[in-house]
Amino acid sequence: MRVFRRARGARKRQPVRIPGAVVVLLACLPATAALGALALCAGDVGHEGTAATRPAAVIRPDGRHTAPRPRIVPRSAWVGVDVPAPPPPRYDDKVVAVFVHHTDSPNDYACADAPRIIRYLAAGQTGARQWDDIGYNFLVDRCGTIYEGRAGGVDRPVTGAHTQGFNHRTAGIAALGTFTAGVPVPRAMTEAIAALAAWKLGLAGVDPRAEVRLVSSNSHSRFAAGTSTSLPTLAGHRDGYMTSCPGAALSARLPAIRERAARLQGRR
Repeated sequence: MRVFRRARGARKRQPVRIPGAVVVLLACLPATAALGALALCAGDVGHEGTAATRPAAVIRPDGRHTAPRPRIVPRSAWVGVDVPAPPPPRYDDKVVAVFVHHTDSPNDYACADAPRIIRYLAAGQTGARQWDDIGYNFLVDRCGTIYEGRAGGVDRPVTGAHTQGFNHRTAGIAALGTFTAGVPVPRAMTEAIAALAAWKLGLAGVDPRAEVRLVSSNSHSRFAAGTSTSLPTLAGHRDGYMTSCPGAALSARLPAIRERAARLQGRR
């Protein structure tokens, strides 16, 4: 089995033996291509609901716009024996941008199967890639359910391993599926991404429609190490790395997702 370069921000673990069918669905992450198709199986975990209905946004006394925290399913819903316990997480001071990904996996899954899919993703990343944990901070299924990804606390600025060169002060949100040109993007999914981004960016008072200066940490990104560049606060993976991720269809939805997230923060 080929061992791939691990993303910056992910610490090396001893290899974990996992079934070959598990090591799939990882094309969206840095410097890799798809390893195959995931074999989906019927699940017994119920759908946890959508993020469509929430309390109103809040404008704090200091003028900071915030959004309510959407429902987030914890790691315990998907983590299994194929995923080793992660080491202590790393943290940044705050999250000032989010990167949206797709997992480049089948779209016709039952939402009850999402925990199994996430577990397979995590097993592949910690096994074949020898990462310390799943790289994405959050994952969203086509029914709009949001899952906790990387360990460390959903309300804390956990350093992820999702976008080469820009893992610091950012969060990675992965849409379960493949969203290339012409593929429908479920509204429940985009609503959930908007709600999650609105809340996560709102913790630092960040407008989802704005841009932010980020410094590339390595030259495997679109920018040489040490380069300061302006990127959207709600960006696609391809904004920071040479990839088509999150796919043309989902990329085309990002402007609307930004606007929706801003409204959820109470911005005009």
